[in-house]
Amino acid sequence: MGRVQDKVAIITGGAGGIGAATARLLSQEGAKVTITDISQDAGEALAADIGGDFILQDVTDEALWKDVVAGIEAKHGALHILVNAAGIEGDMINGAPEQVSYDDWKRVHAINLDGTFLGCRTAMPAVRRAGGGSIVNISSIVALMASPNSAAYGSSKAGVRHLTMSVAHQGAKDRVRCNSVHPGLIKTRMLDDIHSELARLRNVSFEDSRAVSLNRVPMGELGEPEDVAYMILYLASDESRYVTGAPFCIDGGWNLN
Repeated sequence: MGRVQDKVAIITGGAGGIGAATARLLSQEGAKVTITDISQDAGEALAADIGGDFILQDVTDEALWKDVVAGIEAKHGALHILVNAAGIEGDMINGAPEQVSYDDWKRVHAINLDGTFLGCRTAMPAVRRAGGGSIVNISSIVALMASPNSAAYGSSKAGVRHLTMSVAHQGAKDRVRCNSVHPGLIKTRMLDDIHSELARLRNVSFEDSRAVSLNRVPMGELGEPEDVAYMILYLASDESRYVTGAPFCIDGGWNLN
């Protein structure tokens, strides 16, 4: 307990999935957590449960980012941790370069990449004022390997990886660390939606659709949101004080393929 005691954290996309698991874990370890999300009911319920705060936030809104960070500094006196977990998958069925719509491409990049960029850019001065801290960007294993049907999602997450290195390089002298986490097949609503659609298209069961995906994973099982959250906790804590600019795969060995 107490691995991030009294540190002030923002977690975007914190109302569900990996973001929610991270909010719970950081709170358990002593952080003062603010969840932001577009899912107000779920976000408010989780914030009440963990003793944190909730802010309704569209991560593509630059002005709102400034208000969020300024408000947290005003309330807590500092910002030490930002976890950029907000993201969408877009069309992962008809997502090949020649099939993906331009509207879907722009929407996925706006949330996954632009939202992460705005978070990093707005939070960096605040984290610097706090004497340093940690920014953790949620990318994807798809950022590091070919995936023919996820041109928009994969390229947006690859952009997050490169952005992470740029932020880490600029922030290093001020002890503003930045690392990227690359989840594989994690038990989330996003993954369930993909497998449900694949099952419908292939006329197979949900379980059979998921089994096809699991064939790519050497460990042969799906990960839990908490598996990712524990890596984020390490990167958010002072235990990782000498770690910046690095990618961390939480994927059961999928990257080995």
